[in-house]
Amino acid sequence: SKKIQSDFFFSNRDFFWPLPGFHTITSHFGPRKSPTTGSSSNHSGIDIAAPEGTNIYSVIDGIISYGDLMEQIGCTIITENDNINVLYCHISPNYIVNVGDNISKGSIVARVGPKNVFSIPNNPYKDSNGNPTNGATTGCHLHLTIKKEA
Repeated sequence: SKKIQSDFFFSNRDFFWPLPGFHTITSHFGPRKSPTTGSSSNHSGIDIAAPEGTNIYSVIDGIISYGDLMEQIGCTIITENDNINVLYCHISPNYIVNVGDNISKGSIVARVGPKNVFSIPNNPYKDSNGNPTNGATTGCHLHLTIKKEA
């Protein structure tokens, strides 16, 4: 378990690291050069490199409030707890949780998705070979965003 703490934002809240054994952050929060067409130059989370199929663990206790394709961040689930939302993006399109499920911190909620997904109709995101991608992505990773709602 990894503790992330900020006195003004997440005071006294423990978070579980979503990818035990994988700690390489390939893109940090904030301004960046867009790595691919369709991706943002203001990165809303962090990207953690991990192989396709790697288990993703819940950062917090909560309820699954979303599970579907979400534009450039690809296949996504969202966990809510009070006013904290956690987005897990570029995950496998074979969802293992459903909207409304209560989940515990540290439980498996998804798997790192493939770069290419062929099962999403009208997917506008493509790689350099014209194959459909899991949102605007250059490879397998977890995009993790933690937000405090007002």
